Amino acid sequence: MMDRMTSSRPYLIRALYEWILDNGLTPYILVDAEAEGVQAPLEYADNGKLVLNIAPRAVRDFVADNDFISFSARFSGVAQNVVVPVRAVLAIYARENGQGMLFNEPEGDDTPPPSPPSSGGDGDDKPPRKAGRPVLRVVK
Repeated sequence: MMDRMTSSRPYLIRALYEWILDNGLTPYILVDAEAEGVQAPLEYADNGKLVLNIAPRAVRDFVADNDFISFSARFSGVAQNVVVPVRAVLAIYARENGQGMLFNEPEGDDTPPPSPPSSGGDGDDKPPRKAGRPVLRVVK
């Protein structure tokens, strides 16, 4: 019997990526830009987080394996290679409606999880949503 299973995160990312594409929507990932191993244009990060469009029309040579997501994309017209460790992916969601999944911090990490963007404005105690930011919903 196996004591510890491999992380489900890469499998969930791939499944949600396909689901978002199958519904004709645009998959985005929210990345911890300060995580070790992230190779991306960090000048686009906001509060240590980076939002990346991973739609097939926006990237080239997309690969999502169990350890890394990698692709080439243009940022301000300049092609750059991007490598994101799967453990640095905080969420995957559809740009158009915010449907997707937030991920917990990796097992064994004692740092508290970042505060996710909230939907706000629906009468509960959540702070109001910033304009232009995606609404994330946990898929169970």
